[in-house]
Amino acid sequence: MSFDPKMRGLTLSNSSTIRSAHNSMSQQPLFEIDPKMPTKDDDAYHFVGYMPIDGRLYELDGLREGPIDHGPIGSEQDWLDVVMPIIMKRINVYTEGEIHFNLMALVSDRKMIYERQLEELLSETQMLGGMETDELENEIPSLRMLIEYEDVKIARYQQEMARRRHNYLPFIIVLLKILAEEKKLMPLYEKAKERAAKKGPKKMKV
Repeated sequence: MSFDPKMRGLTLSNSSTIRSAHNSMSQQPLFEIDPKMPTKDDDAYHFVGYMPIDGRLYELDGLREGPIDHGPIGSEQDWLDVVMPIIMKRINVYTEGEIHFNLMALVSDRKMIYERQLEELLSETQMLGGMETDELENEIPSLRMLIEYEDVKIARYQQEMARRRHNYLPFIIVLLKILAEEKKLMPLYEKAKERAAKKGPKKMKV
């Protein structure tokens, strides 16, 4: 069954799994603002993906009726070399200084890759009767260190995401109230104005 872009978006948004994942990444708004009604001149921002599938490069655009075939990928070619000119062509449509897109890459989970490699090496060690070669002695500890490093990265990323999603507005309001009660708010405000005034007139020399 073929859906138009609007129906495809509605179908995806009705998936509780996708909706939960999407909402979990959203930032808590500091203020409740009445949303502006979109106009016909507003840009429609959406995801466009490029994927190598069965030796061919496809463009996946939710606003198109179906995948766009950009042709074959040579057996000796890296698909990134094929997609790069296509992406650059899209980027060059916009003038310098305009920001109309983000460029992102979906990559495999490094931790899963390292764990898979470690599992293969441990299986190889078992096949050797528990004896490790010099190569295995070096690779196994190295992979374990890489896995630990990925764990640290994941923990740091989760911490950053928690901070990004947290709503700091109640804390800010209480802090401002305390500063006002202690007669410190206006002096701080005046100092901030002075600093801003000093920085304002300065211009970069060409």
